[in-house]
Amino acid sequence: MTPFTADFAGATVMPSPNCGERVGGDRPDMIILHYTGMPEHEAALAWLRNPESQVSSHYFVHEDGRIVQMVPEQRRAWHAGKSFWAGETDINSRSIGIEIANAGHPAGLPGYPDRQVEAVIELCRDCGERLGIAPERVLAHSDVAPVRKVDPGENFPWGRLHAAGVGHFVEPVPVQGGRFFQNGDHGQPVEALQSMLSLYGYDIDITGEYSDKTEGVVAAFQRHFRPERVDGIADMSTIETLHRLLATLPRYA
Repeated sequence: MTPFTADFAGATVMPSPNCGERVGGDRPDMIILHYTGMPEHEAALAWLRNPESQVSSHYFVHEDGRIVQMVPEQRRAWHAGKSFWAGETDINSRSIGIEIANAGHPAGLPGYPDRQVEAVIELCRDCGERLGIAPERVLAHSDVAPVRKVDPGENFPWGRLHAAGVGHFVEPVPVQGGRFFQNGDHGQPVEALQSMLSLYGYDIDITGEYSDKTEGVVAAFQRHFRPERVDGIADMSTIETLHRLLATLPRYA
């Protein structure tokens, strides 16, 4: 593992061999946030540096706010796997991957300590400013790989990040009654919902059929933007929150 100088001034360098060249040579224009999903955080860090794992990320954020850099930003870390966003399929070549030490869903979604959240905010702001990454390109692993991935989970404080200048977010519309769409439904309203999710960036087929995949994408959207209830059902709260997000995107505002 070759030593290198940290890109983020507050990081400790612990190199991982699991990386390569960015395909196309473009500099990263996305940040993807993950949780480790393992109960032992040091074991998770070691796994990301183990050549047998074939996985890595650029950064690892401990619970106490310490930040480790494993892969230089100009290199392609192996964190997103099969993924998609806004027409792009090689997310690893376009992104900075940040692993956050948290045991995740298997452990009942433990909270993220304040010091850890502040460290993530500082790291994302620094990367965003240096690399010119747009707020709406700070995403969850579950956004770019819905159904397959659920991290960093519905307990991750996206609203707090946005208040500090990181990410795209609107206050979610409270869950309430009214019309909704779910698996098995079909028709033009379902097609309109799928079109809106696609416009935002999600990988979804515009068929008018509320399929398993549509349910999974809606759940991923809820996990990030309307975490009060994550059930894959497109209720009025989910749809109106999506409307508001699209209305505040720079390319549509």
